[in-house]
Amino acid sequence: MTLISEPAMTVEQNVLQQHSQKHQQTLLNQLREITGTTDIQLLQQALQVSNGDLAEAVAFLTEKNAKVPQQDETTYYQTSQVASDRYISVGSQADTNVIDLTGDDKDDLQRAIALSLEESSRAFRETGITDEEQAISRVLEASIAENKASLKRTHTEVWSDSPNPHDRKRVDNCPVGLKNVGNTCWFSAVIQSLFNLLEFQRLVLHYSPPARELPRNQKEHRYLPFMQELRNLFSLMVGSKRKYVDPSRAVDILKDAFKSNESQQQDVSEFTHKLLDWLEDAFQMKAEEDREEERPKNPMVELFYGRFLAVGVLEGKKFENTEMFGQYPLQVNGFKDLHECLEAAMIEGEIESLHSAENSARSGQEHWFTELPPVLTFELSRFEFNQALGRPEKIHNKLEFPSMLYMDRYMDRNREITRIKREEIRRLKEHLTLLQQRLERYLSYGSGPKRFPLADVLQYAMEFASSKPVCTSPVEDIDTSAPPGGTTGQQLPQPSTAEQDSLPPLESPAPASGPTAAPTAAQQQRVPIHKPFTQSRLPPDLPMHPAPRHITEEELRVLEGCLHRWRSEVENDTRDLQGSITRIHRTIELMYSDKSMMQVPYRLHAVLVHEGQANAGHYWAYIYDPHERCWMKYNDISVTKSSWEELVRDSFGGYRNASAYCLMYINDKKPFLIEEEFDKETGQVLSGMDKLPSDLKQYVKEDNEQFGKEIQEWDILQARKAQQEKLALVTAAAAAAATAASSTSTSSSSPQPMSIESSPPDNAAPQQDPEYMEQPSPTNDSKHLQEDTERAISRAAAEQEERSPEALLNAAIKLEYARLLRYAQEDTSPENDYRLQHIIVYFIQNQAPKKILERTLLTQFADRNLAFDERCKSIMNVARAKLDLIKPDEVNMDEYEMWHQDYRNFRETTVFMVTGLELFQKSNYVEALMYLIYSYQYNKELLSKGLYRGHDDDSLGYYRRECLLKLNEQAATMFESGEEPEVTTGLSIMNELVVPCIPLLLVHDAEKDLLAVEDMRNRWCSYLGQEMESNLQEKLTDFLPKLLDCSTEIKSFHDPPKLSCYSTLELCERFRRIMAAVGRVPTEGR
Repeated sequence: MTLISEPAMTVEQNVLQQHSQKHQQTLLNQLREITGTTDIQLLQQALQVSNGDLAEAVAFLTEKNAKVPQQDETTYYQTSQVASDRYISVGSQADTNVIDLTGDDKDDLQRAIALSLEESSRAFRETGITDEEQAISRVLEASIAENKASLKRTHTEVWSDSPNPHDRKRVDNCPVGLKNVGNTCWFSAVIQSLFNLLEFQRLVLHYSPPARELPRNQKEHRYLPFMQELRNLFSLMVGSKRKYVDPSRAVDILKDAFKSNESQQQDVSEFTHKLLDWLEDAFQMKAEEDREEERPKNPMVELFYGRFLAVGVLEGKKFENTEMFGQYPLQVNGFKDLHECLEAAMIEGEIESLHSAENSARSGQEHWFTELPPVLTFELSRFEFNQALGRPEKIHNKLEFPSMLYMDRYMDRNREITRIKREEIRRLKEHLTLLQQRLERYLSYGSGPKRFPLADVLQYAMEFASSKPVCTSPVEDIDTSAPPGGTTGQQLPQPSTAEQDSLPPLESPAPASGPTAAPTAAQQQRVPIHKPFTQSRLPPDLPMHPAPRHITEEELRVLEGCLHRWRSEVENDTRDLQGSITRIHRTIELMYSDKSMMQVPYRLHAVLVHEGQANAGHYWAYIYDPHERCWMKYNDISVTKSSWEELVRDSFGGYRNASAYCLMYINDKKPFLIEEEFDKETGQVLSGMDKLPSDLKQYVKEDNEQFGKEIQEWDILQARKAQQEKLALVTAAAAAAATAASSTSTSSSSPQPMSIESSPPDNAAPQQDPEYMEQPSPTNDSKHLQEDTERAISRAAAEQEERSPEALLNAAIKLEYARLLRYAQEDTSPENDYRLQHIIVYFIQNQAPKKILERTLLTQFADRNLAFDERCKSIMNVARAKLDLIKPDEVNMDEYEMWHQDYRNFRETTVFMVTGLELFQKSNYVEALMYLIYSYQYNKELLSKGLYRGHDDDSLGYYRRECLLKLNEQAATMFESGEEPEVTTGLSIMNELVVPCIPLLLVHDAEKDLLAVEDMRNRWCSYLGQEMESNLQEKLTDFLPKLLDCSTEIKSFHDPPKLSCYSTLELCERFRRIMAAVGRVPTEGR
């Protein structure tokens, strides 16, 4: 039967009772934690039925739990079992008989159970027990539950390197990232946290393997190669010229040890346990070799392990025992901050008997640290087992933790002071509870389901009593038969005599000679009728609130006096209660703020963050840089500056699916942990390659040389490609020039498109028309532009007295420039963009240099398409002659070409945008996405040079975002169908289109883009708690880590889609149509 253990559970050990009692209690606790059953009698029954076989007992309970409701826990477990929930031991030093989990060939779950049973058989230990086995079994059991059918997983997509090595080049001394080689973000998070402990970094870099040639056992055969690969990896992280390095070799050794599938994501605590255990074994072996006579010190133990004292009472007998711990697990559920977690972890059971002289039968214990390690690591248990669903679930509750943690209150030397303070806090909290209960009675007054603040109730009563009295009932003055128009055909019911006496006087009645009914009718017609849907305000005679019908002035005076007095008393009482509550809170907060309780400071060094659910997610780390005095975010290959505010947002929890999983604090009074190493001779700080031993220097040097060759080969290849492209352009230009020259004598030759042609300053053959003006329909487009030019010439000829070609050319250019200047300065609707109609408009709006404008206009009038009559031909010749006379120093041709290239990019971006929006309007989101993605990226590059270089950034961002959301919804719907073709298509859309685009939304931290990414992730994470077929569960587990990857690094991407060529007229018309259609779409959410 499949078993799933809770990810945050740890191995139990016993330190007080005899072997048989300890073994029995250990089995009970293991059953309780694995199955979630708290009924002690049921647990004992399961052990009896199974004759002590843990696997059969678990099977019995998991079947039984469906029928037996859970009960509250009534029995406290023994001291040592609870103690072990909070620590791991030193491994080989603590116990040389630690079982090698990785070398066992049993079923994973049976292996973990066997290890736990073996551990429980050990009676008394000096230093505690190894916790790595439980950490490993935790994830293995979850994996077994997920993959009991032994389905083969597909290989996880790994990051693909950019082909351009310059993109992978390290910038200055920026920290080096680690490549994700297949769901290995857990590796990056832990390794970076440890690497940035400079003392740990030095220990690893200067580690030398033992002198013997061959490993003595299977464990040495693993951790010795791993140590060498870890040294190599650390050396590259110190001195590499690469932006990030590949940790595959070290990861492969670890994966082999875990015996896990390549695509299975590992757990941070599991990996850290294994890593520290291997490091400890490696350094222990080296220490024993160096110092054979006396007991050697293990630097890993000195760095990461501490001791605590467990004192308490078990069944009336007092005990006291010293234990060793490494990573210290803390429960998160039910606590608001780290100190609350620690307080709960340090006290277990009913501890009143600890301080009393009576030898009662109660059981309880306290933990007091006797020795804290320089590096104090807390493992936050954010997972719990859902018995109903049969799987672990993540706890997203908010848990605050400080950047500076004072551990004095948990130290054994402060035991008596802390007990006094805890007792005082307990007394204050009891008083606080009473005050809060009293305050609640004032703030939630009443006996019914709806309650209100008592002060407001008294105020409402006062308002009611002082309202203007009326005599009519709430319904008597409403004519229910009145027509909708407001006129009345019938009189309202007459009020009673008593009511008439209290009616306010109406207008003067009709003359006495009139009929008696006339005044009544007139009065009735003047009564306003309230029409709630046709009147915007209440009629003046309708009271705003209910009011008393009869109240004398004396009654009102007495009542108002009482209500005023009572309300003042209630408000004073409420303020007093609130003030007392605030003071008590403040007193509790400051209870440990005196200097004597602030002597053991630990500064937050690293926070390991997990985003996702219990069985899938992504890890990254925030690490403090004491030299730069800032937080750094290490997210696989991406290493960026961060802030405490960002850390809080991602780490505290309660905000998204992201929360801290592991906290690493360092002793603030031991600066050697993070201090740089100094040269003993010069006293200078060692940095870069100077920090490395000679063998690692050579290793890094060779890798850097290899990377340098890769850059050199790339540069040569690109230069060769550029030269080939240049030769191709020159050949094409020469061919075009020859074709154009042969056709000048024939007026019927096909006209060239109207363009801004750039003639080389050295009188060489004229260049081909710029690419952005090469149109497939020259008859329409070129004719239109030709007509504009000839119109300017005709106007110049009509206005200019001098008819020489040069004078006409100058006048025509001025007229054309004036026309285009008006377009550039005109306020137009979004549908009309004059920049698309003429390059000069684009240049004017972006303040191009005057020389660029002049040469561009000259090129326009030098177009051969003007050679249809003698006047135009002569003007064209003059313009071409002027172009030939322009010297190289007068117009910077590189700048000229840059401006024209920018305009080509602008037109290309417009085509991408128009095509993408057209496809989006047709709901063809798959094809639209790439057009919108590239249009947004190209447009952003244009806008980086100037406000009018591109299109509206917000609008493009909106449609890019909406297209991704639409595709995400389509893919999710396909996945929900459960049909194999639909599921495959949906995941293909996500993997090939949506996931590669997510970094583009994350890179600029735009709020709406971040929210869109969050929506997409939440859509898929919502499936984790649902029942589904095993094949769907497998595919979802493989896919989610890619979706939850928070890196902003572009891993792989599609090439830009091919663009069709459009004439200026066609492009302007398509732009006009789509912008008009877009303008009709509601703008909410853009």
